[in-house]
Amino acid sequence: MSSLNAQQALRCANTIRLLAAEAVEKANSGHPGLPMGAADMATALWGTTLRFNPADTAWANRDRFILSAGHGSMLIYSLLHLFGFDLSMEELKNFRQWGSKTPGHPEFGHTPGVEVTTGPLGQGVANGVGMALAAKMAAERFNTPDFSPITHRVFAIVGDGDLQEGIAYEAAALAGHLGLGNLVYLYDSNSITIEGKTNLAWSEDVARRFEAAGWHIQTIDGHDHDQVCTALQNGIAETAKPSLIIATTHIAYGAPGKQGSSGAHGSPLGKDEIEATRVNLGWNEPSFTVPADVAAQCAARVAELKAEYDAWQQGFAAWRTANPDKAALWDAMWQKQMPEKLAEELLATVTGKDGATRALSGAVLQKAAALLPALVGGSADLAPSNNSDIKGSSSVQAGSFEGRNLHFGIREHAMGAICNGLALYGCFIPYGATFLVFSDYCRAAVRLSALMQQQVIYIFTHDSYAVGEDGPTHQPIEHTASLRMIPGLQVIRPADAAETALAWYAALKYHNGPTALILTRQKLPLLPRMADSDPAAPLRGGYLLADAADPAVVLMASGSEVSLALDAAGLLTERGIAARVVSVPDVGTFMAQTSEYRASILPKGVKRVAIEAGRGESFGKLLGEEGLFIGWEQFGASAPAEVLAEQFGLTPAKVADKVAAFVR
Repeated sequence: MSSLNAQQALRCANTIRLLAAEAVEKANSGHPGLPMGAADMATALWGTTLRFNPADTAWANRDRFILSAGHGSMLIYSLLHLFGFDLSMEELKNFRQWGSKTPGHPEFGHTPGVEVTTGPLGQGVANGVGMALAAKMAAERFNTPDFSPITHRVFAIVGDGDLQEGIAYEAAALAGHLGLGNLVYLYDSNSITIEGKTNLAWSEDVARRFEAAGWHIQTIDGHDHDQVCTALQNGIAETAKPSLIIATTHIAYGAPGKQGSSGAHGSPLGKDEIEATRVNLGWNEPSFTVPADVAAQCAARVAELKAEYDAWQQGFAAWRTANPDKAALWDAMWQKQMPEKLAEELLATVTGKDGATRALSGAVLQKAAALLPALVGGSADLAPSNNSDIKGSSSVQAGSFEGRNLHFGIREHAMGAICNGLALYGCFIPYGATFLVFSDYCRAAVRLSALMQQQVIYIFTHDSYAVGEDGPTHQPIEHTASLRMIPGLQVIRPADAAETALAWYAALKYHNGPTALILTRQKLPLLPRMADSDPAAPLRGGYLLADAADPAVVLMASGSEVSLALDAAGLLTERGIAARVVSVPDVGTFMAQTSEYRASILPKGVKRVAIEAGRGESFGKLLGEEGLFIGWEQFGASAPAEVLAEQFGLTPAKVADKVAAFVR
């Protein structure tokens, strides 16, 4: 297959440089330096190596391209425009403006051809590891001697800032350990950050660091087309290790007054400097123009790739006919097919059982995994405590990708971002597990799961002070309330076996966003339910668990505090105070119900109390100004759980005392 030669590539790269500079100038906002400096290697990648079809952005065997250094977004927008994606010149002119497809940082689902939302540096590095891992796992499941549906690779452009972030260390170490030879990263080494030269705070040998992590290393001139092309082919040829191509570049390449300066990182060049750049590059085209020869060469490249795409489609159709079992598996995984009676199947797994919700979750997970081949995941070295292994399945390791159990090591942040990569890939439903108190370590990735509307399931166990003797460092206080503040994140804190099974059902059915399952370490009783209660009621987020005639107060609670609320209600009844008990496993979903439904559960004029072993901000709207929250607003302490409950006032008797005083 022919591709852009050095002269054609330079014309294409200069087109990108001017488009980037002009768009940033028009917006009076943005980062022109990276697109101008990385344009040569990006053109070499897209013009000679990357496999894609702009008319089918969901093609399963496309190469994935990630611009991890997302502040240089005009680089990918220019490439998408040049190579025929649905991104018009008008959109480039509207860079960073309301309603445009060209936001300040690339956003998945917003701009055709953008594979991942990149902004926080280092996330894209880890997302790419997740995608490459997914490709290895998919290839193991689907490739056959007669045809291989999965042969693509994952490419990225990463910057100095990406590799300084700790998440990049975490992800790179795991990628090297797993031998992800389908991963090729171009490192835009321009030695510039916002504050100035990188040597202000950074003097490590990146090549030796990645080599120690098991990567294949090359060092090139990032402005030399032939060197970039050769390095890409060498990276592809190395199938046992991920590849890092260290490409020395100049930020704002071609701008005579700004090249190599930190001033070009995050500010427009200025009209005079753009004109000087035109002269320096011998550029005579009007603003926002793609020269006819550049357009023709890019179109020719797309046409060549289309022939390869068509050949794959023909081979894939024959493969489906010849391999009906694998074709059925393909459909089940890529379409995220769910059994009709999934909820009933999951409920049956734990019906009549008591226990810690982490253990109940582990039992439900086994049934879910048996029913859903797309479900894969693991823990940040806490699987025995999180109950997160899929029993009977092997562990994913280098050269062995048929299993479903992932081992992330003690790397919570990378775990979250790698799970995002697995989800973005398209045929897996990933989960990652750790203690709730360590959710802070992966919070940035959790937020991006929600922002990208990706189905990632986060299993957060050891959810309260009941962790006990481990003390305040391991006792989450603010974490559940904090997670509930992330838009689009479904946060479920089940109170018993039935709620745990339905929590998993809700997570598996929620294809447009992530779910956090908040689970206990300590055993919980099986909750009694009213004879006429709806088994699916927990899916509404809040529901009536126990009622009383003419209640004087409604006790709301989640998780381990629901049984506490029931016990307190019994004591209140002995005092002549009628109490209704409401379980609220999912505050967000309950708030999203109709006002009529909420009023049927929380009747107007009846005093309200919420009970949760942590901070109570997330119950504020349900309580109103005159409600009472009973929880724990300070850090915990090291002592047995029952002692802490007494000290923190979270026993049935002490809760009943507080409620009685509040009602009277």
